[in-house]
Amino acid sequence: MKSVYLFLSVVLLAILSMGAASANQTVRVYDADLNTFVDRETTGAYGGGSPIKKQIVDYETNLAVGTIVVETSERRLYLVLDGGKAMRYGIGVGREGATWAGTNTVSRKAEWPDWRPTANMLRRDPTLPRYMEGGPDNPLGARALYIGSTMYRLHGTSEPWTIGTAVSSGCIRLTNDDIIDLYNRVQVGARVVVRR
Repeated sequence: MKSVYLFLSVVLLAILSMGAASANQTVRVYDADLNTFVDRETTGAYGGGSPIKKQIVDYETNLAVGTIVVETSERRLYLVLDGGKAMRYGIGVGREGATWAGTNTVSRKAEWPDWRPTANMLRRDPTLPRYMEGGPDNPLGARALYIGSTMYRLHGTSEPWTIGTAVSSGCIRLTNDDIIDLYNRVQVGARVVVRR
């Protein structure tokens, strides 16, 4: 009887190990610091969770419910909720020289958006693709919220290790899990306030 339990334990352990191994995957991602694509190992369906967990926090403001507030210096994004609360997310922001501030609105929402590098990115690296179809390898990640007619977006990333840092070309990045959550909570026309 003990040998049956031992056998079943070994089989169960093997199955669990295979499941853990299959959760790891290598994705090709754009590294803004290197200005090129690199292969990175990730875990989970969307590249892993944020090192800064989203949470509901106290947030007194006169801004309307549904407003998105980006606090660049904090590396946090707040979605204003009812009752003096906000959903707080960790974000990656523009590196030095690529930060900005202002008020606009969400003009469009996209699932697994296509990516076209900006003229500045292409000047820095002419070998970048001119177009990349949406998908797990795409630098815009699982969702994007376009900000007015600007070139900036709130978008996903499969590089969770970049959350809390200043690495982008000006866009605001969240993990894919967090951008999906934000995407599901906001509508086109939502106000976006970006502060330095």
